[in-house]
Amino acid sequence: PIDPTENAEPLVLSVDADGNLYLNVGEDEDSPVEAARIVQMASTVLERKPETPVLVKADFRVPYGSVVSALVLLLRAGAEKVGFLPVPAELATLPAG
Repeated sequence: PIDPTENAEPLVLSVDADGNLYLNVGEDEDSPVEAARIVQMASTVLERKPETPVLVKADFRVPYGSVVSALVLLLRAGAEKVGFLPVPAELATLPAG
């Protein structure tokens, strides 16, 4: 588990409903990033600060395989542990239908 007392800003890889990837690194965090670039950018962060917490944040509509693919990118970049950001309950509940 990540120690909440650490002051290190986490590295967060987000996956949106369309499967686009976003990394909270660099000047334009709101633009999708290609997989190879994710590995490169995350690797640079982890080489400089290996204690950086690493997290995946995924829209609840994202297929499981896409979330696993995002996780694998972070592992390739050198992350030893990867956590998941929880989705608020009101967003995770699928409408009855």
